[in-house]
Amino acid sequence: MPQTTPAPTVLVVDDEPELRALLAEYFGRNGFIVMQAENAAVARELVAEQVPDAAVLDINMPGENGLSLARALRESHPQIGLLMLTTAGEAIDRIVGLEVGADDYVAKPFELRELLARVRAVLRRLQVGAAAATTTPTAPATPTAQAAATGHPDRVPFGICQLDLMQRKLFGAEGQEIDITAAEFDLLALFARHPNRPLNRDQIMEQAHNRGWDVFDRSIDLRIMRLRRKIERNPDKPEVIKTVRNVGYVYVPGNH
Repeated sequence: MPQTTPAPTVLVVDDEPELRALLAEYFGRNGFIVMQAENAAVARELVAEQVPDAAVLDINMPGENGLSLARALRESHPQIGLLMLTTAGEAIDRIVGLEVGADDYVAKPFELRELLARVRAVLRRLQVGAAAATTTPTAPATPTAQAAATGHPDRVPFGICQLDLMQRKLFGAEGQEIDITAAEFDLLALFARHPNRPLNRDQIMEQAHNRGWDVFDRSIDLRIMRLRRKIERNPDKPEVIKTVRNVGYVYVPGNH
């Protein structure tokens, strides 16, 4: 007998009962198993019992907000697709959400069909990423010539900093660890593999991250901006990760 694909599970977290009920009914009619939570605490209890395939989280909730919950879910269950509900115009929440690992955003008020399409798109990307990881195991990043030059075969220089490919950490000039997100590490590792080669946004979206890039093209620019603040002597005049007009960005190794 042919195998049937199990129905995907979505967790809806919102303090508005009418909206939760509406989303539960709509997702249910479209083939989803729906879990509902009115706040972050209940959501954590539900996830402890069953990990959903995706979660739709309202950012503005009483008590623990959606951003904090998203961060916790991303750390404990990195395979969950995370989609945030935010009030239109709240750009700062979108920026912070990118840092905690959100896959996509939908601004309230929204069309139900759009929300469904975005959740499905996130799940497709995650399935493609999982399939690629299964068929092509990811080996540790190979040391580059730049890494060998540092005296640490697994470290690549980025301006005044060094990226440790094995530990997935960034270290400053004095050897102190500099906080970077998983997405920022993936981006730096991509540049390390392609020194002096301009990369356009499509290449970065395909190779550096498998979550949400095609939805938030500007997220690349935001991450580059944040990385420059960490690795450049003068972020306003970058020498390490340079902008290539009408193309994208290029990593320029060397003594800066």
